[in-house]
Amino acid sequence: MRERIELEEIYRASLGVFAQYGFRKTTVEDIAEKLDRTKGNLYFYVKDKRELYIKTVSFALERWQNRVRDAVAAETGARKQLLVLCRKAVEYLSQDGELRDILKQDPDIFPMFPTVDPYESINKRSIRMITGILKKGIKEKVFRPVDVDKVSQVIFSIYKMVIIRTYIKADDGFVQEMFEDTLDLLLNGLFIESERSGGTG
Repeated sequence: MRERIELEEIYRASLGVFAQYGFRKTTVEDIAEKLDRTKGNLYFYVKDKRELYIKTVSFALERWQNRVRDAVAAETGARKQLLVLCRKAVEYLSQDGELRDILKQDPDIFPMFPTVDPYESINKRSIRMITGILKKGIKEKVFRPVDVDKVSQVIFSIYKMVIIRTYIKADDGFVQEMFEDTLDLLLNGLFIESERSGGTG
């Protein structure tokens, strides 16, 4: 338990330093100084600056993910859960300035088409969260019986695009409107109810 508390203390401190200076300019000495520790003491927990960076970003991403999961768990119906998941996932970054600054400096944290993803396990948990809601919605008969694995990937890709455009490219006004339109299209479809069973013509 004590080691876990110490790790969280290290990650919180290093998150602030990496957010301020970026990965390249940050030194392990900077982080040690903020913690009032020696550099050698930090190497007891990580082997180098790169590992500390990846673990720090993972800590921040998991904190974000847990906040979204808690918000989803507070709802009951699948439709409301999906809405809350999408909105909270995007809104969270407006409150977490340190993670937002790191994403701006290192957009590879959220690549659209990753070949190597050091945060793959975290992203997979997010996709599984979406998949679970879709399965629940199908069972509740509020969602159509779709391929939940494929649709989860689509929703996650849309979510990443919104994050990139809003917080990394700072195009927040337009993207916020587009995000709401996308949510509406995702949940309500394009056709009016009486036409959904009709042809394409």
